Amino acid sequence: FDYPLAQQGEVESCTRRKVKRLLSFQRYCHASRLLRGLVAHSPGSMHLLDDNYLGQAGHMLSKVSTWNFDIFLFDRLTNGNSLVTLMCHLFNVYDLVHHFQLDMVKLHRFLGMVQEDYHSQNPYHNAVHAADVTQAMYCYLKEAKLAEQLSPLDIFLGLMAAAAHDVDHPGVNQPFLIKTQHHLASLYQNTSVLESHHWRSTVGMLRESGLLSHLPPDMSQDIEQQLGSLILATDISRQNEFLLSFREHLDNQSLDLQLASHRHFILQIALKCADVCNPCRVWELSRQWSDRVCEEFYRQGDLERKFDLEISPLCDQQTDSVPAIQSGFISYIVEPLFEEWHRFTEASLLSQTMMGHLHKNKARWVRLRYAHTPSHTEDKESDLNSTFGQTVTKP
Repeated sequence: FDYPLAQQGEVESCTRRKVKRLLSFQRYCHASRLLRGLVAHSPGSMHLLDDNYLGQAGHMLSKVSTWNFDIFLFDRLTNGNSLVTLMCHLFNVYDLVHHFQLDMVKLHRFLGMVQEDYHSQNPYHNAVHAADVTQAMYCYLKEAKLAEQLSPLDIFLGLMAAAAHDVDHPGVNQPFLIKTQHHLASLYQNTSVLESHHWRSTVGMLRESGLLSHLPPDMSQDIEQQLGSLILATDISRQNEFLLSFREHLDNQSLDLQLASHRHFILQIALKCADVCNPCRVWELSRQWSDRVCEEFYRQGDLERKFDLEISPLCDQQTDSVPAIQSGFISYIVEPLFEEWHRFTEASLLSQTMMGHLHKNKARWVRLRYAHTPSHTEDKESDLNSTFGQTVTKP
């Protein structure tokens, strides 16, 4: 049925308003303590835990550098404060509070704001994901190839960017924001919309908390800009750009970690790896993350269906299975990136462990995929090629 042009415009406008209201209400629900209960999930709520739970959380932190660290269990043991607790611990490990003369009250205020600004109702893009990425980043910062070269500023930037890289994520992707003409898409001119918002939100919280107010203005501005460069690197549409540059550096042996610019580039790569490292975890953890990210995709697809919008790739629960999405994601995004990271670390023990998990998990997803959808395999392979293949080119 074809609407007259004027009527079509009214329908589209009405749809945009409905979507905007829905997203705004989602944001309001997140921010309102009344709707979430009287007790806020803030660092102050730690006292609600009994000594046994706190002891278990402390024991887990003693093993925070191990790759099989269970962030889901840690989040439960810290009463939903995994990101704040983890960041405070890592700042102490690296003595960053003393080095940068940070005010502990301001640090807690900033970290609490970051954790609170993640949407807990998002299945995937929430504070637990941020804590998981931060823990992975810590493991990468400890790699022998990097550890002795990094300055305290490098470490500070790496941890901060990991913790805040998805802050205030609305649970939908950039194409959704663009086609619904969301104000963020207009603000950032349809380019790295979410990543730009994560960065600017982080800068706003840094300034509101006053965490860096004691530093010279040029230093705090430099920190803000470098945080932006790191967070913007997580834009998946720039995957090919970073992968090709990384590969070229390794082929030419041109990386010089004595140079601040080269260390910054490796921090960008490390953050990209940490952001998509779920398939490199043990199956029990990897499977949980896979289910969560696909649930978030499906929610977007349901929202698009509700408002008669074209359903985005990978978001149709009726046709896009979790095994198909994950096997494609591993093949086209994760594997090419971690193969180069494996080269960079010169096949470190951690890298060998990650690649082992990656290959086992990929094989398992492929088996599950073919077992569940044998009649649609060729069609879905074509869809995955077109969806992921535009993002990254395999060597």
